[in-house]
Amino acid sequence: MVDDDGPRVSADALLADAEREGRGRLRIFLGAAPGVGKTYAMLQAARAAVAAGRDVAIGVVETHGRPETEALLAGLEIIPRKGIAYRGRLIPEFDLDAALKRRPQLLLVDEYAHSNVPGSRHPKRWRDVQDCLKAGIDVWTTMNVQHVESLNDVVQRITGVRVRETVPDSRIEAVDEIVLVDLPSDELIRRLGEGKVYVEDTATRAKQSFFRPNNLTALRELALRQVASRVDSDLIERMQGSAIEGPWPAGERLLVAIGGDVAAEGLVREAKRLADLLGAHWFAVTIDRPGHQWSDEQRRCIDGAMKLAADLGAQTVNLVGTDLPGTILKFARVQNVTQIVVGKARRPGIAALLPRATLAQALVGRAEGIAVHVLTSAPTASVPRRLVRPDLGPSGGYLVAAACVLLATLAGVGVGHVVDLPNLSMLYLLAVVIPAIRHGVLPAIFASLLSFLAYNLVFIQPTGTLTIARPHEFLALAIFLIIAVSMATLAGRLREQNRSAVRRTRAARRLYQVTRRLSALPDPESVGEAAVYEVHAALERTTILLGPDDDGGISIVAAWPPEDRLDMPSRMAALWAFEHDEPAGSGTETLPGCNWLFHPLNADGRRVGVLGIEHDPATAPLDGEGQILLQTLGEQVAAALHRARLSTEIRDAKAEAETERIRNTLLASISHDFRTPLSSILGSATSLLDYGSHMDAATQADLLGQIRDEAGHLDGMVRNLLAITRLEAGSLDLRRDWVDIADILNRAVAAARRRGAVQTMLVCVPPGLPLAYADQSLLEQAVGNVLGNALRHAGETAHIVLQATHEGRDIIMTVADDGPGIAPDMAERIFDKFVSGGATRTADGSESAGLGLAIARGVMQAHGGSATLEPTGTGARFALRMPIDERVHTP
Repeated sequence: MVDDDGPRVSADALLADAEREGRGRLRIFLGAAPGVGKTYAMLQAARAAVAAGRDVAIGVVETHGRPETEALLAGLEIIPRKGIAYRGRLIPEFDLDAALKRRPQLLLVDEYAHSNVPGSRHPKRWRDVQDCLKAGIDVWTTMNVQHVESLNDVVQRITGVRVRETVPDSRIEAVDEIVLVDLPSDELIRRLGEGKVYVEDTATRAKQSFFRPNNLTALRELALRQVASRVDSDLIERMQGSAIEGPWPAGERLLVAIGGDVAAEGLVREAKRLADLLGAHWFAVTIDRPGHQWSDEQRRCIDGAMKLAADLGAQTVNLVGTDLPGTILKFARVQNVTQIVVGKARRPGIAALLPRATLAQALVGRAEGIAVHVLTSAPTASVPRRLVRPDLGPSGGYLVAAACVLLATLAGVGVGHVVDLPNLSMLYLLAVVIPAIRHGVLPAIFASLLSFLAYNLVFIQPTGTLTIARPHEFLALAIFLIIAVSMATLAGRLREQNRSAVRRTRAARRLYQVTRRLSALPDPESVGEAAVYEVHAALERTTILLGPDDDGGISIVAAWPPEDRLDMPSRMAALWAFEHDEPAGSGTETLPGCNWLFHPLNADGRRVGVLGIEHDPATAPLDGEGQILLQTLGEQVAAALHRARLSTEIRDAKAEAETERIRNTLLASISHDFRTPLSSILGSATSLLDYGSHMDAATQADLLGQIRDEAGHLDGMVRNLLAITRLEAGSLDLRRDWVDIADILNRAVAAARRRGAVQTMLVCVPPGLPLAYADQSLLEQAVGNVLGNALRHAGETAHIVLQATHEGRDIIMTVADDGPGIAPDMAERIFDKFVSGGATRTADGSESAGLGLAIARGVMQAHGGSATLEPTGTGARFALRMPIDERVHTP
């Protein structure tokens, strides 16, 4: 019996193993600082790998002129670097395409955090390494601990230096192996003094700043912790993969709230470190408030912080709500978040003494059962803080506010002698509400202040001055100002919320229209044309859709405005996005110099294409809502394309199945129809050969007649097959001549008699019937097929009448029988291929081919006529109609 309560292999561990299948393995030689010997250690290990028989090549190695390092390159294959033109110089860089073409077992790529020259495929070398790993190449590389993205701020506080070249933590966590290359601080400083790290001038400056003993000790500790964390992760992964039980603690979940502040990236890094310490899954959220518009600077800060959070392994989420703490806490409780990280900006000078409610304070007061970490941030010298002038709105709003106050004042003067003073304030409240509804909060507050001044100057004694003589009027004026500002704020906020609701309703309506339109289209081509038009209409940007072609690449399916070409960088970005299932182009880490942003389209695990939007420098980049809309539209387009392609595949499969069914039916029918006359011919021929000398002349003649008749029957079936083939191919040639219809009918009856027909058959042709200008052979075949159908299904005692008449300019030949007739459900399909009239089987119980009537209809249509089944009381009546030629002859 199997014990179901025993330890089980972790599903996450199995998925991780599956993802690694087919990928190369990455090893990082990690050091605390430059000069500890990372490249030297990597080359030593590479030489050992070569000695062990591995195929090793060097993609790029920086020796920095150190002789002992350069000596280790001897005997190792070096892939030539690629020169990239930049500012009038040709700068050598790692040749990714050459490495992928060479495809060694092991590739050495020094300096994992290196920034590539603009114009390269990827801005960062670690992206090049990822492409090599996806190609199944093992890669060894080097980096210092200060290049770990989440440690960037810590390193700056330790050394005073902001490191610009960083690697996302998600890429560090995906490493298969980390090798720590360590050197005591004193030894490293000694090497620095000997010129083994930098040249003399650079070494002197480095010794005074970065390479101080305390700094190096702290960096060594960071490197050791990084490796220890990796070892712990490896241990847990191995335990889970081997179903080893352990004391697994309940998981923590962390959330960091991101706002439009320059310190947002630092807040994300702190959250990442806390999540690592807790072993927690973490979220990075930003909130869009209806009616609140982020400035360009704030939007850049938010987008940069959210991108950084995604690179560090966070799950990024865009929330929408007016109550910031309430929205955050609602999401946190739904996601079972246990820790919240929020920033609090330090206010300079006297502003710090003024009371002000903050998001951090609101979260602390309302987050029951959730720990809140408040991190105080301050601007740093290396991150410039720009003052953003608030958008005061269009000047027309302030003119409207001033006009409303002026009208309220004039109205108050006009009615002041009949209305009490407190009631006049209602006029000014109306003057505040109107600009609030039409133009927003700021014009409404401006109207409140003007109303306050006008009310005081014109109606409060003494008039004409701002002096207030009576205390109760001062109180009334203060209350009026508070009410006016409050109403202005509420009315303006209501306006902004209404506008936001309208925008979201339009977006929802657009999505509904897109979904409805795309779902009704039958094929991928029409879906593509509709998709690019709808995306262009929604985002107001040039849109293009590319799909897989027969050569293994991608080609343009549709574009709006219509476009049939892409420049080479754009085509490379689109192909990369399709092959790697990641966005590429403008605003991404892959070919960012491209003018297009390409998003891969996937549905049910299948790559269906790439959707691209053009980034015009004169147009503002997509905001958060625009990005969400683009992603949603992409998902809808992918689903529609997948559905259309599945429908096409289903149609093709049905057509193929129908073709196979027809082929099998034809073979089964023909095999029987051919076997019967062949058996008769074989029997008669065998009798003649074996017993012919003992037979009289009459018997021999009878057997020879049977052979002739059955051979004629076979010839008729072959002619039917040839006729249906020519009809299907549209290559039926008519050899017209003047034909007597009476002869055609009589020949058909005679042929039926020769094949053994016993039914009563009568031919009726009126005198003076015009001659037909037709193909005699085909016409005989058509009439013979219709007569043969009647003979098979009417019964041996049936009476069959073949008649010819003419109506107007048509000759009509009819074949009528008094048999059981045609079933109603068969009447509409009787002339289709492989459909038999009347009973579905011949007299001997075998299935008939069902080609005769289809051939008869085709022959008559080729003559410009028709073949129809006419209603009758009993039996069946077939009519073959053809036009009389203008050069008509009468017999």
